[in-house]
Amino acid sequence: MSTAGIAARLDYASPIHGENRILLVMLPGAGIRAQDFAAEGMVDTTHAHPLPIDIAVVEPELALYLEDGIADALHKEIACTALDLGYRRVWLLGISLGGMGALLYASTYPGNVEGIILLAPFLGTRGTMAVLGRDGGFQPDREHLATTSSEQRVLAWLTAHLKDGANAPSLYLGYARQDRFSHGHRLLADRLPPERTAIRDGVHDWNSWTALWGDILERPLFCPTGRRQ
Repeated sequence: MSTAGIAARLDYASPIHGENRILLVMLPGAGIRAQDFAAEGMVDTTHAHPLPIDIAVVEPELALYLEDGIADALHKEIACTALDLGYRRVWLLGISLGGMGALLYASTYPGNVEGIILLAPFLGTRGTMAVLGRDGGFQPDREHLATTSSEQRVLAWLTAHLKDGANAPSLYLGYARQDRFSHGHRLLADRLPPERTAIRDGVHDWNSWTALWGDILERPLFCPTGRRQ
């Protein structure tokens, strides 16, 4: 059982009043602090959207990933709280390792999330992504190619989700062409509709992530679940 927990949580209410509010949970990667999302402009960019989107930036301790406790910790921190506060629409946005956290949560509690936005996600080690690329990419039944239980669950959920063409949860990807994890990103992009993918020149840094988030926000991102976008 994991002994780690959530290091920090920062909440930012939307300036827009209204019903049917969306809770967008932002998950940082390794070395990113909860306050960085506001400092780098992602909170303000999100609140410029015409929908009432409340933001919770949740910073898990790194040990939650190492101890394989990220999904349950996020469930206690997010899903239960969201239901108590009346949210019926929950989205996850994960940067780098936070992207893997979002996918691990979805693989464990798929019915609790309406959509997932992955910005430069860590999808597995370079070795795993190289083998996956040689074996046809994100096709069904590829989880045996991964070397850790977390990678195996991510691969199993992603490949099944992509195979079924599932609308829920909606899945979006943004990545920079020169990102150090871009090989895996390209493999995933190959299986997503073009309107679900944003690509820019850049590397694994805030300049790329904030620009990509702006690009994704221009899409019909928060359409109700079950409708094709």
